[in-house]
Amino acid sequence: MSTVAEKTTAPAPAAAGYAVIGKAVSRIDGPLKVSGQAAYTADFHFIGMRYAVPVCSTIAHGRIAALDTVPAEAMPGVRLVLHRGNIGPLYRVQGASLDEARPPFDDDVIRYYGQYVALVVADTFEQATAAAAAVRVSYVAAEPNVDPHLESQDAPKVQSERGDAAAAYDAAPVRVDQTYATPAETHNPIELHATVAVWDGEAYTLYETSQAVVNHKAVMVQMLGTSKENVRVITRFLGSGFGGKLWPWPHSALAACAARQLGAPVKLVLSRPMMFQSVGHRPRTQQRMRLGAERDGKLLSLQQDYLNHTSILDDYEESCGEATPHMYRTANLRVTSGLARRHIGTPTSMRGPGAVPGLYALESAMDELALALDMDPLALRLRNEPDHDEGNGLPFSSRHLVESLRVGAERFGWAERNPAVGSMRRDGAVLGWGMASCSWLGARQPAQASVALRADGSARVACATQDLGTGTYTIMAQLVSEETGIPLERIEVVLGDTSLPEGPISGGSTATASVIPAVLQATRGAVKRLLKTATKTKAYADRKPDTLALSAGRVHVKGADAQSGVPYGDIVKEAGLSAVSADANAAEGGFSGDPLKKKWSINSYGAHFIEVMWWPEIARLRVNRVVTVIDAGRMLNPRAARNQIEGAVVMGVGMALFEHTHYDPATGAPVNRNLADYIMATHADSPKIDVTFLDYPDPVLNELGARGVGEIGLAGTAAAIGNAVYHATGVRKRELPIMIEDLLGS
Repeated sequence: MSTVAEKTTAPAPAAAGYAVIGKAVSRIDGPLKVSGQAAYTADFHFIGMRYAVPVCSTIAHGRIAALDTVPAEAMPGVRLVLHRGNIGPLYRVQGASLDEARPPFDDDVIRYYGQYVALVVADTFEQATAAAAAVRVSYVAAEPNVDPHLESQDAPKVQSERGDAAAAYDAAPVRVDQTYATPAETHNPIELHATVAVWDGEAYTLYETSQAVVNHKAVMVQMLGTSKENVRVITRFLGSGFGGKLWPWPHSALAACAARQLGAPVKLVLSRPMMFQSVGHRPRTQQRMRLGAERDGKLLSLQQDYLNHTSILDDYEESCGEATPHMYRTANLRVTSGLARRHIGTPTSMRGPGAVPGLYALESAMDELALALDMDPLALRLRNEPDHDEGNGLPFSSRHLVESLRVGAERFGWAERNPAVGSMRRDGAVLGWGMASCSWLGARQPAQASVALRADGSARVACATQDLGTGTYTIMAQLVSEETGIPLERIEVVLGDTSLPEGPISGGSTATASVIPAVLQATRGAVKRLLKTATKTKAYADRKPDTLALSAGRVHVKGADAQSGVPYGDIVKEAGLSAVSADANAAEGGFSGDPLKKKWSINSYGAHFIEVMWWPEIARLRVNRVVTVIDAGRMLNPRAARNQIEGAVVMGVGMALFEHTHYDPATGAPVNRNLADYIMATHADSPKIDVTFLDYPDPVLNELGARGVGEIGLAGTAAAIGNAVYHATGVRKRELPIMIEDLLGS
């Protein structure tokens, strides 16, 4: 397992004065998970449950010529075989998010391997599996295009531009022109995608593996052709998702249709191979980077032309240029994008979509430019620090990249680096030291919350967001505890249910920043009502509400010690109430259209310093040590935040050295669609990880100054590893993953 240095820099002075915020709190949902009491989607079971198994296409390009379901329908336990001819109407969706826009069974055209062509529902999972294998499908097949070399048929789309990047590049004394590629990567959370659909004759209740229950409901309402009152979506716990569970996939609608037709609950759990076919992936990217600079390292021009593959029908764009315009100072910049269509399922967001592959290319190119300049890579980045966001002309709400770089360099010992390739050794291994900057957007979404202060001295906070394992349950309890003094163990947090006040998606590292204003407003509203209620009790009948306060769970006179007051539960009881509650609606926000985005450039920043060890005699490469410094606003819970960065760094090791989905050029099938052949980083591959948070609050985004940390730990990590590998071996691999075969002979 990785060894983690439990150290951070001292928090900024503004963090002082909080009782719970900023403390390393254990997750309140931890006991439920380790004891097996946490109910995940596939854990739900209902009387009369039926089991569904999809029939998947075995070609990637063509059409269905014939579909024979008779043998399957005659098998024991089979209740239904759904297909295009009997599923009934499913509708297209507007105003809500999903990546595969085509409803399931919408036509007989096959556009990717594994596309659903039928659904078998039976009394047991084993019966459904056997019957699915008995469905006979004949195809008119054509040769699929899964070519990894990407070319766009359309003109490049300009994403960002300033100055004359081409002319400045041509005139630059020092230039770098290289192309970098990242492969298709497949989300592999341990929890498989699943739906448990219940139909009561009028309404649907869908137990889902969803990172966005509110959006999931909006999609299902439209696709099923019903009203919003007739759909409820529940995700109590999620076994991670990495973005793959953000938006609904076809299996959810299929399960709902099956439940409706049978009048019985239906459980549909995808297999691991299906996870590689029909629920998204990070698309392959191909990025040409052209950097021009003065001999002193001043950037004169930066050009990024990127392509990513998408599916035949859907226009999924991996926004690789998201961070490029604001990372470094240069008067001349041009970022363009393009799409290459392939007979592969629709891609989707994967942890750090856009910026992660984009920063792999940018930070690799910056390292190559430093070599061309004979300049330290750290010094090159410091030389080109901007004083505002040159992409949009706005001031930074908070930016401490320079401090991140300097603190990271000091903690890592970067000053001892010998820049000569292969010149550093330890314990019989060649050392490679590499570094990279990182960035991730800061954003907020609309959020609502409800808080109840109950007569038994406990509290309840509710919001229809969800916790995909990142600590949202705990953060929301901390917020209520901070405002009231109620102990964390006395606060019930209820999430993941569309019957609750609407909440944000768990994606883009935005959930925490989004729920803060809603939960704080709801808590303060409940406290205000409590204090008004207190003036009607014997203890405070002669008081006005504004002379009272709530702290340590007690109502007391302002300025007096909390222990002199009355437990707030007694106030609620005396008033004859079960609880005093309030709702709040923090309506502003969103990834686009947020008024804050018109005034400020809001992003998080950081730096990675990485050591690899290379034993050429036995062809062994290991990422040995990582120092990461993160500037992501105030850390509400450093323990949970550190967990996020550590996990992202390990995922970065997988991105750099292991992960790659291969597609068979003859069939279009993902070849390595299992956990034996799709290689990911494990505990054995995990390096020593030292995480430092600068902890500068960013009050522009919310009053506590918190931004998210889910993605930023992955941004830049693969580039830093690649740069370290070059320093050790002299081999510059510009297409991930870096394989041992690439290094042989170095």
